[in-house]
Amino acid sequence: MAPAQPDLDFTVVSGPAVDVQHLTHRYGRTLALDDLSWSADSAAITCVLGPNGAGKTTAMEIAEGLRRADGGSVRVLDADPWSASAEHRARVGVMLQDGGLPGSVGAGRFLDHVGRLVGRSDRVPALVDALDIGGFVQTTVRRLSGGQRQRVALAAALVGEPAVAFLDEPTAGLDPHARLDVWDLIRAERDRGCAVIVTTHSFEEAERLADKVVVMAAGRSVAEGPVATIADGGDLETAYFALTRPGHTR
Repeated sequence: MAPAQPDLDFTVVSGPAVDVQHLTHRYGRTLALDDLSWSADSAAITCVLGPNGAGKTTAMEIAEGLRRADGGSVRVLDADPWSASAEHRARVGVMLQDGGLPGSVGAGRFLDHVGRLVGRSDRVPALVDALDIGGFVQTTVRRLSGGQRQRVALAAALVGEPAVAFLDEPTAGLDPHARLDVWDLIRAERDRGCAVIVTTHSFEEAERLADKVVVMAAGRSVAEGPVATIADGGDLETAYFALTRPGHTR
């Protein structure tokens, strides 16, 4: 017997879909997040940039409900992600940069399972086609290349037609053609009303995709706004290195 499909409401909320306010988090003596604040809107792509150690992964894990903050608040679709209901979590798509995929099942079987869990197994064929997964749909996940796993993980994050999607380095390891396919899919998710949050190290990706950019450094947001505003008429890469240099304040 197939699992019961949840009765989900995918209505877009008013105000920011993701609202992070004065977030703090420590790992022992290390302050990973230091009064971090930023937001992401529905029907928009927000790209989060920052050097290694900026706190991007910690901030995303807290917003995804995978980690509890030490201080401050996060609201995702007007709810605390840490204590959110199963119905609420089904409205949020999560693509981790590494892990989260079962190694011993076929890619297609895994996507069918996720689709049934969120009541949208009908979306699987379209995602398999859009991400060119058909050629390895029967292959077990552990035998897939890194780029193939990326595509399966992205499809799993989006199969439920989420209202918010957190995508961690979604094009890492992809060839140029596959990267363009992923960008097209992300834009389509934005256009249907999804709040898409992308962490990336690619300035080209941010410039091509982002409606808004959040630049993080040392656990803080040091700049937030459209690419043109962040770069102030110049080059995003140049602005990024200026903003994230030690001692910078803005």
